[in-house]
Amino acid sequence: MSAVSGVSGVSGVSGVGATAAGTVSTAADRVHDAFDRIAAVDRPEVWITLRDRADVLAEASRVDPSLPLAGLLFAVKDNIDVAGLPTTAGARSYAYEPTADATAVARLRAAGAVVVGKTNLDQFATGLVGTRSPFGAVRNAWDPTRISGGSSSGSATAVALGIVDFALGTDTAGSGRVPAALGNLVGVKPTKGLVPNTGVVPACRSQDCVTVFAASLGLARTAAELMTGPDGIDPLAREDRAHAALPTLPRIAVPLPSQLEGLADGWASAFAAAVDRFRALGHEVVEVDIAPLLDAAALLYDGAFVAERHAAVGAHIEAHRDLVGEDLDPSVASIVLGGARPSASELFADMARLDALGAAGRAVLEGTTALLTPTTTWHPTLAEVAADPIGANSRMGRYTNFANLLDMASLAVPAGFVDGLPFGVMLTGPAFTDRRLAALASAFLAPTVDLLVVGAHLRDQPLNGQLVAAGGSFVREARTASDYRLYALDTVPPKPGLVRAGPVGSGSGPAAGSVVGEVWRLPAAGFATFVTALPAPMAIGTVTLEDGSDVTGFLVEPLAVVGAEDITHHGGWRAYREQG
Repeated sequence: MSAVSGVSGVSGVSGVGATAAGTVSTAADRVHDAFDRIAAVDRPEVWITLRDRADVLAEASRVDPSLPLAGLLFAVKDNIDVAGLPTTAGARSYAYEPTADATAVARLRAAGAVVVGKTNLDQFATGLVGTRSPFGAVRNAWDPTRISGGSSSGSATAVALGIVDFALGTDTAGSGRVPAALGNLVGVKPTKGLVPNTGVVPACRSQDCVTVFAASLGLARTAAELMTGPDGIDPLAREDRAHAALPTLPRIAVPLPSQLEGLADGWASAFAAAVDRFRALGHEVVEVDIAPLLDAAALLYDGAFVAERHAAVGAHIEAHRDLVGEDLDPSVASIVLGGARPSASELFADMARLDALGAAGRAVLEGTTALLTPTTTWHPTLAEVAADPIGANSRMGRYTNFANLLDMASLAVPAGFVDGLPFGVMLTGPAFTDRRLAALASAFLAPTVDLLVVGAHLRDQPLNGQLVAAGGSFVREARTASDYRLYALDTVPPKPGLVRAGPVGSGSGPAAGSVVGEVWRLPAAGFATFVTALPAPMAIGTVTLEDGSDVTGFLVEPLAVVGAEDITHHGGWRAYREQG
């Protein structure tokens, strides 16, 4: 297995040998695994054009195994050109066959990745639901009665179903982030212009971004980095102007509570848990009024900026009005044709309003590293979207619509499950903060261990520095259940030993009690290093807290407390030391 790391400061990207569906050892095995998976999941609506297995095998066999993405398989949203495969943008009447790959696709292929096929989308990349396509509504990978999210519906679902390693989407209003949240994926929306749009059918030419879906942050960011840089063709492409490194304790902005109203059941609690996780990682979290950002978001569809959608594909829809309801989606046609109504004067007025809202938004976020929000507001069923196609869609983009209009980078990451369905959060920051956002997301996604300490590792105690050095951060004070005993051990420096006693009132030795301690959160790697250096007779085990929950905690080998002073009645190590 090869590895790719260091491209974006996020390591651990799996190369040849690992797929979402399993581990395989050769390029041919990977291809067979993908096509077998396609047959097994039976989701034909994911694809608009699927390459022949033999063609994919032949291309995979020619890949140089030393390349950074050697043998990885990817899918491409069907508004992005792949040479030899038709580009439809979700409409058969629009189809053409490109003779060259889009710049983004060409760069990934040059890095060793292999295209499996072209994926379904909300027609002309207009929608956040994944249902606006004559090729069928793309069903969610976790619950087929619900939407996949759009417009990059097929790409996200191909990854979520374990068919491909990663996939390309596009994002104008959130299309590279909403499907990630609903599929338990990472969705990378780079700063506008970092990835050239050469070979991409425009939705809104000045706002479009090529995006990446993957199950891992490392792979998603690596693919994004490999596509980055001007190509000499796209006039809007630009060089990266990355900001300086993150401050030691970045400040994270979150919306006011009133701006989180209307989330799906359970999502507010899930978001609060994500906020708490950032706090536990040592970040200061501040509530800010994001009204300027939300007002800017409304301009994308409710203002004159929709004229750019008409400029992109309006002529095609005008010429094929007879196909509306058949090949052309009625909701998409209504939105795009509506873009012919705003006047140039209205557009310039909205541009001035956007400039003012952007300045206000930057002022609100001044002094913070990123804005943390839920990625979207709800996860509707296919039936709910069918009953209210415009209204249901509009709810999806509350926190995504403003990013491209205001020239911001954004990154969607998984944040757990609510009632068995994925929940995701999003980090958004100024242009060119892509790597900063990745660093924050990497820490957020890293596995952690909560550890109860009761003695020399408490704050202000002599061994606390070991926890800090291992990347630990204080979470909260806590008390054990009432059936523990604490002993003063004869060690240097002095430390206590915690043991679990028999049930309260069992008469088995001195009275047990509840012991005060602290819960610290450590990265899994730091915890492993910390435990390896733990001297006897100390041990790590499971400790039950007074609320009935279990946590990893410091214990001591029973033999070590023979003859030691029982200090349980003091209630904790600090109280004992203060009275000693």
